[in-house]
Amino acid sequence: MEMPTRIQKPRKPIYPYFYLLPGLTAILFSIIIPGAMTIYYAFTNYSLRHLQDWGWIGWENFEKIFVGSNRGEFLGVFSWNMQWALISTIGSALVGLILAMLLNNKRVVERNFYRVLLILPWALPSTITILTWKGLFNSSFGPINRMLGSIGIAAIPWLSNSTWARATCLLVNIWIGYPFMMSAFLGGLQSIPEELYDACQVDGANGWQAFRHITLPMLRSIVLPLLVSGFAMNFGNFGVIYLLTEGGPFKSPSVLAGATDLLSTYMYKVAFGATNFDYGLASANGLLIFLIVGSLTLINLSMTGAFQEVKE
Repeated sequence: MEMPTRIQKPRKPIYPYFYLLPGLTAILFSIIIPGAMTIYYAFTNYSLRHLQDWGWIGWENFEKIFVGSNRGEFLGVFSWNMQWALISTIGSALVGLILAMLLNNKRVVERNFYRVLLILPWALPSTITILTWKGLFNSSFGPINRMLGSIGIAAIPWLSNSTWARATCLLVNIWIGYPFMMSAFLGGLQSIPEELYDACQVDGANGWQAFRHITLPMLRSIVLPLLVSGFAMNFGNFGVIYLLTEGGPFKSPSVLAGATDLLSTYMYKVAFGATNFDYGLASANGLLIFLIVGSLTLINLSMTGAFQEVKE
């Protein structure tokens, strides 16, 4: 009687892993190691004052943030950060949707030219765009105040008054963010069958009813992920605030957080400020930002079904 032969499974080749090695190495040194160091430093007193004797202090940095000496500043910055992310996201989405609907209208002449023109804020480097806006909004010699002065309107403290500075930063951020929203909405609008609108007109519906019952439901699958991802991106924003106002204006020279400081710029000042260099406290702030943005990212991935397996 012959013994059954054991079928050997073919060995998986090793060479595919060598193709992944450069990317995995970059992830290791740019994400994993800095992230692990941030988590570790968040539970230490590592700072300029404790360069030689720094060590593990547990939850003290988080106690400073939530119930200690930094509680007032942190809550003020966090409150403005939430307003910033919410207004920027909704504002960019509304402007992008309105422009997308205009560009999707076949009766608009030279639509392709307007598309190129309106997408320029996305094509230009954001640093150059922000610094250009900073010059335009300069309170003393900016072109905007000069134009207002020529028609008898007093100079507006765009970047030196707390309320005006926040409004200016929001305006610039919406200007930078709307082209992406516009492009996404334009793609969604072009995927809606025109027969639906023709049937809507036959039934006697007006433009608002067509928008409410056809456009919005058909765009729902892209609107919610866009809003969540936009909120997460704006929540961790750094460049717009730092380049425009550096977090100011400030109530007094002794106050670390200014009127426009976000958690990211506030964390930067805690870590690299002229008198602070408190890397442990800054790492604790950074860990909180990571938890908030990471949670929003997971929500976005679950809404888009990015981790769902395709069933054949």
